[in-house]
Amino acid sequence: MGAPFDFSFVFSFFPKLASTLGITLLIVAGSLVVGMIVGFLIALPRLYRIPALRTFSQVYVSFFRGTPILIQLFLFYYGLPEILKLIGIDMSKAPVLVFVILTYGLHTGAFMSEMIRASVMAVDRGQLEAAYAVGMTGRQAFTRIVLPQALAIAVPVFSNLVIALLKDTSLAFTLGVMEMTGKAQTLGSVTQHFIESYIALALIYLVVSFTLEKVLKAAEVRLLRHELPDTPARTGFRIQKKGSYRRVVAGIGTEKGGAEL
Repeated sequence: MGAPFDFSFVFSFFPKLASTLGITLLIVAGSLVVGMIVGFLIALPRLYRIPALRTFSQVYVSFFRGTPILIQLFLFYYGLPEILKLIGIDMSKAPVLVFVILTYGLHTGAFMSEMIRASVMAVDRGQLEAAYAVGMTGRQAFTRIVLPQALAIAVPVFSNLVIALLKDTSLAFTLGVMEMTGKAQTLGSVTQHFIESYIALALIYLVVSFTLEKVLKAAEVRLLRHELPDTPARTGFRIQKKGSYRRVVAGIGTEKGGAEL
């Protein structure tokens, strides 16, 4: 049994937990960078229907979406060094943070690839044909027509991925990383005020998640400013759009479920 509940400990734990917030955000930022690169590379074979690589990308997505992140952390932390020893690479002295960011990055890359693929495919093919008809090259059509619309479609899904990743980093302490959850566990063990420690931790996660949500929402509104209905004072009439990006986003699916082969 822990010590009797004392709400004053919640306030005293805030600065101690906030001191490890940088490690948590470093894991999130590093994982997003790795995830974006990997996600783009994994999405390409499925967008261009490259036979062998397409199968590999499907297996990759199925594995990382269909297995728990905790199991993936253990597999990469304990298994990857042993595999690399077979080819003469010693990673036994590598910082644990490297394995954590790599694992989270590869895990996030699976969801990023689905986001990229669905966002690009959601752009009307007729717009590409019209771009080619006016003399645009494939690169110009992608950067000027497809990319802006795909980004607008992807932002809501990306927001969910970022917030989910932030919460998933709480498992990094299982490998000994002293991020916020690990610090909360340590503070609770030392003071025997576990409830207060986890209340403070939950409030910090809530504040950070809320801040990220507002920042990404602002980016979404900016990217979707062309979706806003025109006012009569500006145009004199209103164009009825055939579709809405929100219906497209609803079809992408942001839940963390297993992908079918």
